Amino acid sequence: MNPAYTESLNRLIEEFGKLPGIGPKSAERLAFYVLKSTPDEALALARAIADLKKKIRQCKVCFNLAESDLCHICSDSRRDHSIICVVEQPKDIIGLEKTGLCKWVYHVLNGHIAPLEGIEPHDLTIEALVKRIRSGDVSEVVMATNPNLEGDGTALYIGSLLRSMHIKVTRLARGLPTGSTIEFASGNILADAILGRGEL
Repeated sequence: MNPAYTESLNRLIEEFGKLPGIGPKSAERLAFYVLKSTPDEALALARAIADLKKKIRQCKVCFNLAESDLCHICSDSRRDHSIICVVEQPKDIIGLEKTGLCKWVYHVLNGHIAPLEGIEPHDLTIEALVKRIRSGDVSEVVMATNPNLEGDGTALYIGSLLRSMHIKVTRLARGLPTGSTIEFASGNILADAILGRGEL
């Protein structure tokens, strides 16, 4: 709390400071930006945040972010619904979609298996994925979990569950550096990984 600032300004700085990657100086700059903006601009920001929390939910099919029962990808009839790409988080879809190569649909696990962190298979959407595959006409499952210990372990676990279902299970090629995350990979690296994917 800076005694030179009002209570409401201090509170806004404190809230901005809770955001990831925002230090005290950045939080201060953001708060002063909002303070200097017009009432309409500030309220538009507040409304956008409120709408985000009110409207965003999980897609009933793939667990991606949605504002209705189905996300825009699951409801797109031009997509190849016979290929499901499995990712850890909704933000991973953004990186993959930027390549322009993905005509498939997705399944979001909402994390990865990490027993040391207390995250077991039943904590993820793996059971829903298996049900989805059993009930649909799926020919391939692309494992696009992150190329690190937890992501690889999660991919192998899911692959072992699907082996008896006689479905092609592939993994993104190692154009992705080990230990990295899909979220921060460049478009070219992701394109190579998608095109060079191999059987798991």
